[in-house]
Amino acid sequence: MISTEPVIYTRAEGVATITLNRPDRLNAWTREMGEGWSSSLRQAAADPEVHAVVVTGAGKGFCAGADMSLLESIGGGAAVVGEERRVLPTEAIEVPKPVIAAVNGSCAGLGLVVALCCDVRFAAAGAKFTSAFVRRGLIAEYGSSWLLPRLVGTARALDILLSGRVFLAEEALEMGLVNRVLPGDQLVEGATAYARDLAANCPPGSMAVIKRQVYRHAATDLDTAVNESIKLMEESLETEDFKEGVASYLEQRAPRFRPLA
Repeated sequence: MISTEPVIYTRAEGVATITLNRPDRLNAWTREMGEGWSSSLRQAAADPEVHAVVVTGAGKGFCAGADMSLLESIGGGAAVVGEERRVLPTEAIEVPKPVIAAVNGSCAGLGLVVALCCDVRFAAAGAKFTSAFVRRGLIAEYGSSWLLPRLVGTARALDILLSGRVFLAEEALEMGLVNRVLPGDQLVEGATAYARDLAANCPPGSMAVIKRQVYRHAATDLDTAVNESIKLMEESLETEDFKEGVASYLEQRAPRFRPLA
């Protein structure tokens, strides 16, 4: 039976998969999709059996941006600073587990922000990217002005945001926007295999701390980052995960790390 839910959530082998599910509209974002996105991320974050998350789109698109009916209903913008503010793509950054985007097709506007908010991005060969905001009379939404320069540099970020031009996955890889480009029929399995490897071999506690470090330290100076890292390293040396990591390596066996509490 084909699901009509705007977001589909599944879990297997330590990996939660969140699928944006409006394939007839290239998974254009609606309020209902935003609610499903938020609910799915909370579910993945709270589930101790989930160690990593994969985000993808049903059909031929990843997310073609905000649905035009949503843009029309927003009108003068009151909903953006009111009701719409409660569900944000940036919630993925707050999930204490790796979130991997599998960009299978059109990734535009709000869809691009969703991808930016994931920690690692895989893309299908030939997938199209665009910020699109400026061509709708809008600005760089939902923190994309903070996220994008940190991935591709200021000049490239300004090119993408000021022009709203379309570029392909291969250029996105060259500029550092995506980590890997795979054939379309191998994309989701490739991203899921990567997530399964994290789930099987990397302790959730360490991954949660590393993710928090990277985002927090982007807004601090080097001395602060070094000093905080020293403290966190001292704490990690006292954990059961460290002991298990060493023991599993010496004994040449799969590690048995603790789930997040």
